Amino acid sequence: MCGIFGYIGDKEALPFLIEGLKKLEYRGYDSAGVATLDKGKVFVSKCVGKITDLEELLKQKPIGGEIGIGHTRWATHGRPSHLNSHPHQDCEGKIVVVHNGIIENYLEIRRKLAENEHKFSSTTDTEVIAHLIEENMNGNLFQAVAKALKYLKGSYALAVISEHDPEKIIVARHGSPLIVGFGENESFISSDIPAMLKYTDKIVKLENGEIGEVSRKEFIAFDLEGKSIDKEVELISWDPESAEKDGYSHFMLKEIHEQPSAIRKTIEGRIEAESHKIHFDELNLTDEEIRKVSRVVFTACGTSWHAALVGEYLFEQFAKLSAEVEYAAEFRYRHPIIDENTLVIAITQSGETADTLGAVWEAKAQNAKVISICNVVGSSIARESHGVVYTNAGPEIGVASTKAFTTQLTVIYLLA
Repeated sequence: MCGIFGYIGDKEALPFLIEGLKKLEYRGYDSAGVATLDKGKVFVSKCVGKITDLEELLKQKPIGGEIGIGHTRWATHGRPSHLNSHPHQDCEGKIVVVHNGIIENYLEIRRKLAENEHKFSSTTDTEVIAHLIEENMNGNLFQAVAKALKYLKGSYALAVISEHDPEKIIVARHGSPLIVGFGENESFISSDIPAMLKYTDKIVKLENGEIGEVSRKEFIAFDLEGKSIDKEVELISWDPESAEKDGYSHFMLKEIHEQPSAIRKTIEGRIEAESHKIHFDELNLTDEEIRKVSRVVFTACGTSWHAALVGEYLFEQFAKLSAEVEYAAEFRYRHPIIDENTLVIAITQSGETADTLGAVWEAKAQNAKVISICNVVGSSIARESHGVVYTNAGPEIGVASTKAFTTQLTVIYLLA
């Protein structure tokens, strides 16, 4: 998991990039880097270590420009090193890419590009994207990126800048989250919402298979076939202060203390005061569909998987339904036995967990009913599910889960 932040506007990009990356550092902290366009020329600065190390480097060798992209890395392909740090460039150094995700066929692409005399400086999967864009460059950056994406297998969220088109940032998404935000004569790009809340509450979420062109005043989205897509701007209701530390020494301590209020928000509106009846209006399942459920299968990853293990006991104890837990990363490869009488419950904090999303698709393909337990409104898994129950925990920044986990347990208890 890595973090991406980008800025294009009428101010110096670097302060926005550094501030945004600091808020995304929970997504990766083995290396960091930024790239800017200044007077049509690309400038890159990157290093092994945390954002503070990058700041020190930039004090010694500052870079300017009103357009830029940044990245904080958690290594997947290639050990942490200066050369493996993002951003990555093409042979001429005119195209710059930051990437969150995993390109599964990068070795195959790398071999083919090497045959065409492309020279690589890193061992990452990301670098092949920059060279693939270069290979397809015909003077139009957007078209070159769109062509390059058709060769990629795996997951990605991308931000690309180039000397070939120095007034735009090209973004694309498949499987990894990416968000575009809008201010006054400026636009922002981020891997998550809290990182840009300080600057805007107006956002657009890229969907799988979408590519977009971001300028100071405009965002245009297309599918990979070039068809224009109308994107609706969302207003985020989160209080910006809720994504800050509020005087606590770190986010985890803050979020531990937020658990009681988070649980109250999860319960609010779901239990009738007089009758004490529990209701979930957002399930989108009829009474008949609920009565037909003969078996419950939980699927999740990481912390959410542990919540699912508790859910198995709760559903068998209170709902008297056979329940089991499937690790989402193995779900679609195990050919699970599910049918229209199976209720699949997908649990995810972010709503963007790639393996859990894949499990949801597999369950729907086998005609199972799918509901998700999720914290992020409008996320991919929430949209793909037949129904969704939001935990309303607010942003969780700490890597070790606290309030996201306890609110998941709260929802599971109420459902059971």
